Amino acid sequence: MDEIRGGNTGDGTDGDGIRATAAGTAPVPLSVLDLVTVGQGRTATQALRTGVEIAKLTESRGFHRYWVAEHHSMPGVASSSPAVILAHIAAHTDRIRLGSGGVMLPNHAPLVIAEQFGTLEAMAPGRVDLGLGRAPGTDGATAAALRRSDRLNEGADDFPQQLSELIRFLDDDFPDGHPYARIHAVPGPVQATAPGGVQSAHRPPVWLLGSSGFSARLAGTLGLPFAFAHHFSAQNTIPALDLYRDSFRPSAVLDAPYALIGVSALAADDEREARRQVLTGALSMVRLRTGRPGLIPSPEEAAAYDFSPMEREFVDGWLSNVIHGTSDEVRTGLDDLAKRTGADELMITANAHGGDARLRSYELIADAYGLPRHA
Repeated sequence: MDEIRGGNTGDGTDGDGIRATAAGTAPVPLSVLDLVTVGQGRTATQALRTGVEIAKLTESRGFHRYWVAEHHSMPGVASSSPAVILAHIAAHTDRIRLGSGGVMLPNHAPLVIAEQFGTLEAMAPGRVDLGLGRAPGTDGATAAALRRSDRLNEGADDFPQQLSELIRFLDDDFPDGHPYARIHAVPGPVQATAPGGVQSAHRPPVWLLGSSGFSARLAGTLGLPFAFAHHFSAQNTIPALDLYRDSFRPSAVLDAPYALIGVSALAADDEREARRQVLTGALSMVRLRTGRPGLIPSPEEAAAYDFSPMEREFVDGWLSNVIHGTSDEVRTGLDDLAKRTGADELMITANAHGGDARLRSYELIADAYGLPRHA
């Protein structure tokens, strides 16, 4: 694959738009992954409004990024269109970095993604990240409908080629003679070459996302930043991070590895309330894994649900990977995770039925680390 170029989008932290500095007493920078969850009795409109509130709150408390993840055909997750959501969030924030965690590249033409994220970069200069995954973000039938093809393995196998094509569109540097040499992603660098044109020097840095070793190795080989889905693939976290670091080759983007991990964590005012809230996400996952995806159940429904022995085993395993409890307990869990994994950044996802519980969780975590309060 071609050498990676560009991606220098400095935001005042470390000059590359990728590395960040920890705030307060946090062991590493803290960020947010928002799945824009929709609870029973609530609407997608309310979920999206909560997303704005979370972005504004965490920006004011010094969190570094706010990312949304592409999912499809899941009633309880309203993040099917990351670029649309990020444009909305950009209009309500000023500093926090905004990005995809991620866009599932095989679902889309690379040119379309380059155009969407070029547009976002024009809306929020120097604040946009483009995180890419090769999974469909849904079931096989929905993926086939998205891609208008049932050859899903082909899309995953073509991921390195699609990635190379996307980066060339972002940099506008297809070589002479290439079929796409006269095609340009707009907004983008081509505007600087037009008579009288002026174009920002920034473009979104590309991240690779993964829950196994494939993207870890590819990110390392290409010298790209890497985001690992610890929140649903905890057993693979340390092997994948080791593989990323061992495979890393310096590039024009990074001179050393940089890895963040997604972490499921929820803090509440007392341990019992935290358990009550995270059980809603666990029941939602039981239903998803058994082919019954739906809205996020209420705490009352989750508490009353009669789990079968097999479901209870799944829930216990699932919750063992969700850091939850009081703010002190969550802080201890996050500190331990950062130490065990050596992650450069923790991206926290707080899944619960209602927005109030999620907002309270981010506030408590910020307080636990003494994060600053910005106007």
